[in-house]
Amino acid sequence: MGRLSRRTFALAALATLAGAPDASAVPVVRRRAVTEMRGVWVATVANRDWPSRPGMTAAEQRTELIAQLDLAVRDRLNTVIFQVRPTADAMWPSPYEPWSQYLTGTQGRNPGWDPLKTAVEEAHARGLELHAWFNPYRIANHTDPTKLVASHPARKHPDWVVVYGGKLYYNPGLPQVRAFVQDAMLDAVAKYPVDAVHFDDYFYPYPVAGQTFDDDAAYDRYGSGFPNRAAWRRDNIDKLVRETAAWIKRTRPGTAFGISPFGVWRNVATDPLGSDTRAGVQTYDDLHADTRKWVRKNWIDYIVPQLYWNIGFAAADYAKLVPWWAEVAKDSGTRLYLGEALYKAGDPAQPAAWQDPAELSRHLSLADRREEVDGHVYFAAKDVAADRIGAMARVVADHYQQRARVPR
Repeated sequence: MGRLSRRTFALAALATLAGAPDASAVPVVRRRAVTEMRGVWVATVANRDWPSRPGMTAAEQRTELIAQLDLAVRDRLNTVIFQVRPTADAMWPSPYEPWSQYLTGTQGRNPGWDPLKTAVEEAHARGLELHAWFNPYRIANHTDPTKLVASHPARKHPDWVVVYGGKLYYNPGLPQVRAFVQDAMLDAVAKYPVDAVHFDDYFYPYPVAGQTFDDDAAYDRYGSGFPNRAAWRRDNIDKLVRETAAWIKRTRPGTAFGISPFGVWRNVATDPLGSDTRAGVQTYDDLHADTRKWVRKNWIDYIVPQLYWNIGFAAADYAKLVPWWAEVAKDSGTRLYLGEALYKAGDPAQPAAWQDPAELSRHLSLADRREEVDGHVYFAAKDVAADRIGAMARVVADHYQQRARVPR
């Protein structure tokens, strides 16, 4: 392809965003930001990204972890969001919960080293931020408590546990559960100079057809004063968010608090404040997470809505969700980063848009038109390494020619 003028680049991108038939048009060249989030999630649950399998030696695990950090540096990223509590367990020596089974293959077995300590030290040595990623309420991806190590808090407190959708969860409606999970998660913040605490999209679990999350006893005891169970559940999650934010500020001032929710708060057909989407899940109604409120009230430092859809996707169009989230974040004090579905690029099961290596690059070009957007986070590390069709390489070539500092 010959050299194109800046105007040609811009016109081609505008034509694409307007729905022109040339889906391969070149995206607009965005401003070369000196400060923006360029993050990657490193998922440890089920050995998704790291370690590649349970039972590796400590040296092998450490080598793989450092390789993930080096890949982030190679692609001029500046933040690694490292999952350190995937299933009510720990990637550090915790007095509250057992060592993660994803390290040794056996829950509670000491792996012989401290992955979180190493991740923080090695990330900082490379100029990367390290955000500690916690899943608050998931206990296990199975329903058998006897498979948990005998010392597990869920076995000591079976009244804390709800079986739902083939998994075990802590009950968010119990104040003692909320206090415990905060102690368990924030032990890591007290011990290590992490740059942020990060929650993902799991609060109350995603709905499973034909099943009921049995929190009747907790609702009967604590739900008086609320108009319905949904309002009570949302208040439980609001309390978790507010209390965690306050705890972080007391324990390690300067450490940020961020959340990466499912990308649709509510559809406009449900609520006039909602987005122009037709999503099958709405965080407000289904996960009982009022993500819009958290931003507007500035309870959190940053939000990363998982906008895991392509431009033009009918039920949840990336091009419609970006301006909606930008308006939510506007003048709020909460930074807006966008979660990007790198894992979909080149996946033959995904729509045609995801077979185009330029799709993700177009996302950045589109988002750059909104000043409220302060960067992007990619799911996930394994896909950065594989980069099946060169979508990440295209993002780097088009948008990350300079290194960038993380917004603060």
